[in-house]
Amino acid sequence: MTAYSITPLVVGANETDQGVMTYLRDYGKRIWIPIFVFLVQGNGKTILVDTGLEDFVVPPSVGEQHNVKILPFEDALAGKGLTPQDIDLIIHTHLHNDHCENDYKCQNAVVYAQKAEIDFLKNPHPIDHRYYPDVLDGVNVKAVEGDAQILDGINVFLSPGHTVGGQSVAINTKNGLALITGFCCNEKNFPPSGPAVTPGVHIDVRDAYDSIQKVKAMKPDFLLPLHDWSVAQKVL
Repeated sequence: MTAYSITPLVVGANETDQGVMTYLRDYGKRIWIPIFVFLVQGNGKTILVDTGLEDFVVPPSVGEQHNVKILPFEDALAGKGLTPQDIDLIIHTHLHNDHCENDYKCQNAVVYAQKAEIDFLKNPHPIDHRYYPDVLDGVNVKAVEGDAQILDGINVFLSPGHTVGGQSVAINTKNGLALITGFCCNEKNFPPSGPAVTPGVHIDVRDAYDSIQKVKAMKPDFLLPLHDWSVAQKVL
């Protein structure tokens, strides 16, 4: 099986409430969360899992506190000797705006997302303001339906609840199996014992609960929650 490298790039940050991550827990605790692009390389391909925010304003102290460089998308890629035109594939965990705003810059990429997520993007419910229906205009999109293999060593599986068509991404690396969650969460969602904590933002709380329990039960060698600062240090 092909082994890939994974390099997390921080391409933004948002200030929010811990309760946005953890349902019915820690409301009122203000936190900053990182916005990641995961650079995946191997099998002759340069791949991104999500593309992050296009514009953001973050106080310098946020990056300093977590010993992380927070860079615009193009600058983050340039730091790895890449341009947006070098990207072959983009795999989306979901299509909230903070995960896909830079897709249009990657003109040579094929973009993979769940069909249910693409359909919802085109006609979002008013309760979910994070969808920008034109964000994939001009992008070469390939719809996935359910669990699927994208490439040898890279698989996605449907993880709904946070969104209607979230998908988690399992990637084989030389160090073991890495799993990028298909929903927004941080380390607080995965306590050492007991069930995982349901994501605080969801379109269906029951699906969200089931999806995060499924992810925890998989017991990957490396679990990569979408919005946890410790992930930035996990170059695999």
